[in-house]
Amino acid sequence: MAEKARRPGGRSARVRTAVHQAVTELAAERGYGAFTIGEVAARAQVADTSIYRRWGTLEALTADVALDWLTASSPIPNTGSLRDDLRAYATGVTRDVSGPAGLAVLRLVIALSSAGDAGVAARDRFIAERGGQLQQMLDRAVSRGEEVPSTLDIVDHVLAPLYVRVLFGLGPLTPAYAESLVDRLLKGTGPGLESGS
Repeated sequence: MAEKARRPGGRSARVRTAVHQAVTELAAERGYGAFTIGEVAARAQVADTSIYRRWGTLEALTADVALDWLTASSPIPNTGSLRDDLRAYATGVTRDVSGPAGLAVLRLVIALSSAGDAGVAARDRFIAERGGQLQQMLDRAVSRGEEVPSTLDIVDHVLAPLYVRVLFGLGPLTPAYAESLVDRLLKGTGPGLESGS
């Protein structure tokens, strides 16, 4: 009898995917802190011991979910110009945070800030990953001889307005709006809050 071909990643990858999906769904439904590892295990149809063995704590699991979402989404563009890279990146972030998991993941990251030392460390890893993505684009731009803003400028003038609109349900979040934030940043002015943006 021929041996069954094994799928790449196997059971471990399937468990991780199911657990991540369960965390995202529960966070969207209830918010962080309103569910337990046992409930994640039940939703994912895995043993809670598997979750404890792999992640240890809800904070570590949540951080893994947030980082996985961040690295799986928002690919780093390489268009040949900082303006086009940032516009493509901002448009990608807009799509990602507007998607079904985006709001839940942002809320998880915010909640980690009040989840003790482990939560703060997890939040900091998320922020560092996002900063690393931005720095890649800036480093390439510098090597091309372009003037660049700081990563904090990009956070303040591009990412923060996108996140605030999603978190508070303010106005439509469109690619045109995201691109306008980049254009304003690169012109040296901060984004306004025009209702039609």
